Amino acid sequence: MQVIVLGAGVVGVSTAWYLAREGCEVTVVDRQAAAGEETSFANGGQIAVSHAEPWANPATPLKALKWLGREDAPLLFRLRADPALLRWSLRFLRECLPRRTRENIHRIVALASYSRDCLRALRTDLAAAGGLEYDHLERGILHFYTDEREFRSALHAIEVLREAGCDRRPLTPDGCCEVEPALAAARSRIVGGDFSASDESGDANRFTRGLAEHCARSGVRFRFGESVRQLLREGDEVRAVALESGESLRADAIVVALGSYSPLLLRPLGIDLPVYPAKGYSATLALGDRSIAPTVSLTDDGHKLVFSRLGNRLRVAGTAEFGGYDLSPNRVRTDAILRRTREIFPALEEVGEPQLWCGLRPVTPSSVPHIGPTPLRGLWLNTGHGTLGWTMACGSGRVLTDMLLGYRAAIRCGYHASSGYRVAGA
Repeated sequence: MQVIVLGAGVVGVSTAWYLAREGCEVTVVDRQAAAGEETSFANGGQIAVSHAEPWANPATPLKALKWLGREDAPLLFRLRADPALLRWSLRFLRECLPRRTRENIHRIVALASYSRDCLRALRTDLAAAGGLEYDHLERGILHFYTDEREFRSALHAIEVLREAGCDRRPLTPDGCCEVEPALAAARSRIVGGDFSASDESGDANRFTRGLAEHCARSGVRFRFGESVRQLLREGDEVRAVALESGESLRADAIVVALGSYSPLLLRPLGIDLPVYPAKGYSATLALGDRSIAPTVSLTDDGHKLVFSRLGNRLRVAGTAEFGGYDLSPNRVRTDAILRRTREIFPALEEVGEPQLWCGLRPVTPSSVPHIGPTPLRGLWLNTGHGTLGWTMACGSGRVLTDMLLGYRAAIRCGYHASSGYRVAGA
């Protein structure tokens, strides 16, 4: 079977890997010069089943109102005349209902846990072929809280997560410092935390590039520097892609894994896909030899930040800004990230200037991605993973492959693209 995968981020490359392993002839198309150059480039670096609580939960609407207009807010909705954001926001509010939040947590945990297992199996499989190096650590993820109300609210979410199969274990402030001694300087700020020992961390960009190299050696063709102009619909099916160069590519199946840009490509086909871009920020700090910096990956829940050690670097990432497809950096937001980092870790020894970055995360109202077939034959989706793109990448690629080839997928949790959007004329 010939398959075209649109997008060479971590989700697209993972999808290509599993398709190629099943004998498919795979071509990956991406506008960048290499794999992992957009949303996967400088993300938070976590494989975080423990981060399965969706943004849409009962506490979010009030927080969003409180943060409205604050440039340094962890979650910032920019008021603008954008019909797509309005439609998305109405769906988001529906997902904030307690019952919907609980259902979504179970779905996210199921896929994220399966994906983490797939990642571990992938590392084993590739060990004999030179391995895959990406600064990965298997030291768990520690969530810490510096606000008593945030911590009390989190305890309820932790119970739901544990019920869904996530291993988040509550900790005292001293317990947090035992897990990660670098937090000792901030001990007086910390009111509690929880620890997920089975979670991991690493550099998603290095992972994506390394896996792309293994894909290429397995026969996957990469068409870098090629922008997609449109999907070519013939009646009730899509079997071809038109490139900006004027060339058309045909295949038995086309997988859209373009993250936040997926809805723009699908809209001319009459597909209204509820995925909206949420701009996230990161700062990568080179560390001196005397730095007191964390080696356990951390989540600062109240400030929506994560900290991951990548060799001699510290990656700090987070926040969400809903303002369309604008990729211009906001220095107020990056300054807030750096300020918080230096408050929590005052003994960092930084070498040179921080590397600042922002990218667009593809967020669904429920935080559950769209994986599966569309009502248009030949057209498949693997998109909408939000902040958990790398966490869910391997599992999503495996599930999509099983579904496309008619196998029974290992998990069945309703990740079907045929629910949650409309297709006109199909």
